[in-house]
Amino acid sequence: MSEVTRRGFIGGTAALGGGVVAAGIAEPAAARAGAAGAAGAAPPLGPVVVRPADPRYGDLAVRRTNQRFRHEPEYFHLVGSTEQVVKAVGDAVRANRRVTVRSGGHCYENFVGEGAQVVIDLCEMSEVYFDEERGAFAVEAGATLMQTYRKLYLGWGVTIPGGQCGGVAAGGHIAGGGYGPLSRRDGLTVDYLHAVEVVVVDRSGRARAVVATRNPADPNHDLWWAHTGGGGGNFGVVTRYWMRDPGARGNDPGRLLPKPPATVLSGTAVWSWNGMDRESFRRLLRNHGEWHERNSAPGGPYATLWGSLLIPGRQAGDDPGGMLLPAQMDAGVPGAEKLMGDFFAAVAEGVTPEVFVTPFERYPWFQAARTLSLGEEAESGRYKGKSAYLRARFTEEQADVAYDHLGTPGDVSSSGLLWLLSYGGAVNAVAPSATATAERSSILKVLHLSTWDASRDGAAHLEWIRRFHRQTFAGTGGVPVPGGNLGGAYINYPDADHADPRWNTSGVPWSTIYYGDNYPRLQRVKARWDPRDVFRHALAIRPPARP
Repeated sequence: MSEVTRRGFIGGTAALGGGVVAAGIAEPAAARAGAAGAAGAAPPLGPVVVRPADPRYGDLAVRRTNQRFRHEPEYFHLVGSTEQVVKAVGDAVRANRRVTVRSGGHCYENFVGEGAQVVIDLCEMSEVYFDEERGAFAVEAGATLMQTYRKLYLGWGVTIPGGQCGGVAAGGHIAGGGYGPLSRRDGLTVDYLHAVEVVVVDRSGRARAVVATRNPADPNHDLWWAHTGGGGGNFGVVTRYWMRDPGARGNDPGRLLPKPPATVLSGTAVWSWNGMDRESFRRLLRNHGEWHERNSAPGGPYATLWGSLLIPGRQAGDDPGGMLLPAQMDAGVPGAEKLMGDFFAAVAEGVTPEVFVTPFERYPWFQAARTLSLGEEAESGRYKGKSAYLRARFTEEQADVAYDHLGTPGDVSSSGLLWLLSYGGAVNAVAPSATATAERSSILKVLHLSTWDASRDGAAHLEWIRRFHRQTFAGTGGVPVPGGNLGGAYINYPDADHADPRWNTSGVPWSTIYYGDNYPRLQRVKARWDPRDVFRHALAIRPPARP
C-alpha cells in the first residue's frame, strides 16, 4: 500500500464510513437564523457552479478519499444553504440531469460518480450550533466529525458517539448509523437523532425541504426513521441534522447530549508475525473474540473500553510487521489501568510470540479525539473495503482463512488488512426496529481491506480481497448472512459485490445483509418520499414491487 495509506490505516483506528452520498434535509427559518442567517453574520457561500473549463473543476474532481474513482459530472454545484440545495435539485430534475450528492467524500463505492451529471457538494454547509427553538444541536451535512466534536465540546462540554475518522462528514456518517469509540458506552450516533432536514422531490418533480422528527405523531416521522441507518443517497439531500438525547429533559444545552470522559487512557498491544504460527494466530483471534463475548453487554466496568485489532499482511524481509491492538477507555473508571491491563492479558494469553504493551498514556478527551483519530490526508488512497458484523467470535475455520491470506508475504497480500473493532454494549440496548439500523446483537465489526497506489495493479488487489471475504464466509454463500455468529454488514461500508451473484451465492439479497427485517419499511419510505427514484446508486433502496 502507499505510504500515506499505510500510515493512515495501520497507524489509526478509524471508522471510515459513508460520508460521500449524504441525503439532505432543510432547515426552518429559526434554525437558519441560528447559523449563517443570524444578524451580522456573513451570508452563506454559493451557489457556485463549476464546469470542466473552470480551473476549480480539477480540485473538485479529486475531492474524495477513495482515489479509485474520479467524479467528472457536467458540473459541480457547491451550495451554502438549504434554499440553494432546493434550487440545485429542482434545476437538475427539470433538466433531466442525473444528480448525486456528497458531503465528506468517503464512500467505499462510486455512488457519487456513477453516471452523475450533476454533483451537489455540501462541503461548505458545515455549521454546528445550538438551535434554541428545537432545543437540540444542529449539525449541517458538510460538517466533519472533528469540526462537530470540537464545537460541541468546547462550546457546551458534550459530544456525539461518532467515528474516529475526523475528515468524515456528518451527511453520510449519521444517515448510515454512525459509531465510534464511545458507542459501547453511549450507543450509535443515530440513537441521538432528534430531527433531520431533507430536500426531497415529489412525483411532479418539485423539490422542497422537509423536516422530519423523532416524534411519532409527526406526519414526516417515517422519513426521520429512514435516516437512522437507512444510508445516504436514498431519499433526498440531507442538509441538516438535529441531535439530542431522547431521555434528556429541560433546555440546558450542557445536559442534552452525552458528556465525554474527562480523560482518556490509551495503550497498544503488539505481536510480531515472527513466531506467529497458525495455532497461535487462532488463539489470538479466539481470545479476542471470547473477551468481547464476555464483556459486550450494556453497562459494566468495560463499557467504556474500545479497541481495534489490526492485522496487516505479513511483510517480506527481516521485519515482517505484526498485529496491533490499540485500545482506549475512560481514565476515570475505578481501576482503569488494571482493567486495560487485564484486557490485554486476556487477549495475549497463550499466544506466541510474547505480547509487547506500550506504556499507558492519559489524554484530555478532546486531545485524545484529535491524537487518536485519522485525518483526511491519512484516509486518502486506493482501497476496497468489505464489512461484516460478528455476533460471536470467528470460528477456527474463519481464522484459518485470515491466516492463509495474511500470514505469507506477497505482492498483494502484504497490503491487505483484517480489522476487528469493538462493538456492542449500549448499541445492543436498542430494539432492532426502533431505528433503521437493524443489527443490534453484534459484539465486533469486521473490515476486510486492500489498499494500493497508482503504480500497482488494482485488479489483482480487488481479486484478492474478494476471495478473502468470500472464503471467510464460505459457509453462507460468500457473504455475512445474518444468523449464527454473523450479523450482516454495515451500510456505511458499502460493498456492491454483495449484490453481485458472482460473489454472493447465498440466495439472500443484499438488502437483507444490510437492513435485515427493516428493509420493507425502508422501501415504503422510498416510495413515498422519492417516487421518481431521483436518488439512487448501486445499493440504493428500491421501492416495493407493485402487486
